[in-house]
Amino acid sequence: MTNGCSPRRARQDRRFEGAQISCGQRATAGLSNVRIDRQTLALRFRVIGSELWSDEEGFAAATKRTGVTGVCGSGIIEVVGEMYLAGVIDAEGVIQGDNAKTSPHVVADGRTFAYVISAGPGPVLMITQNDVRAIQLAKAALRAGIDLLVERAVERHGASPDLADIRLAGAFGAHIDPLYAMVLGLVPDCALAGVRSVGNAAGTGAARALLSAEQRGEIERVVDRVEKIETATEPRFQDLFVAAMSFPHRQAPTENLAQYVALPPRSQAPSSTGQRRRRRPVRPD
Repeated sequence: MTNGCSPRRARQDRRFEGAQISCGQRATAGLSNVRIDRQTLALRFRVIGSELWSDEEGFAAATKRTGVTGVCGSGIIEVVGEMYLAGVIDAEGVIQGDNAKTSPHVVADGRTFAYVISAGPGPVLMITQNDVRAIQLAKAALRAGIDLLVERAVERHGASPDLADIRLAGAFGAHIDPLYAMVLGLVPDCALAGVRSVGNAAGTGAARALLSAEQRGEIERVVDRVEKIETATEPRFQDLFVAAMSFPHRQAPTENLAQYVALPPRSQAPSSTGQRRRRRPVRPD
């Protein structure tokens, strides 16, 4: 089975690549790795083109020419994941305004709050409440599609498929840290070693089809067995999407993930600290 990807789903994918993030950018001189101190909420980061962390000697000199201009796709995944693990945001994605009393990194931003990544030199970079929402919409759409495929597989075969081998394809998938993909709930809970990047899977498949008659025959046989599920017309998709809006997920287990990171306790009710009353999430546009 395959998840039908409409233009709307494609727009969700581009949110990970910075298209709808206030400080997002393509993979140039942007933040690629982020770590947030659990006590002070201070952060350190690395940028593409340098192996040094921002708190290491030589970082300023190494990044003097390019500066720190934004956050790339893999950096967005990590910074939002770290914000959740450090308590900057709660499981519902709300930036916790109470942290502004003790940390200069959490600041008021209109009627909500934002997390300041870098205040100079160069542009001020911060993750806003709208940025977190954009990531939630994107990851929830992708995760709901996965969950829908799993449910259909159970209906067809009477047992859940083995999720011990999850592969992240594409240039974006090649640079995602599997741990943070699981922290966000982008992929279902499983053994971390089972989540792997495979690079340009579409390009590799096309090359194999051109060069191998045997593999072309295999493709033809597989195509006949593929069942397409169009998420835009599936009533069940909306319920799965709403459940997947939470970090990592509103109901799904996290036993494997809990072996690698200390997860915040799951709250019983959505928090509204630092923002106006939230409406029920709707189908992503």
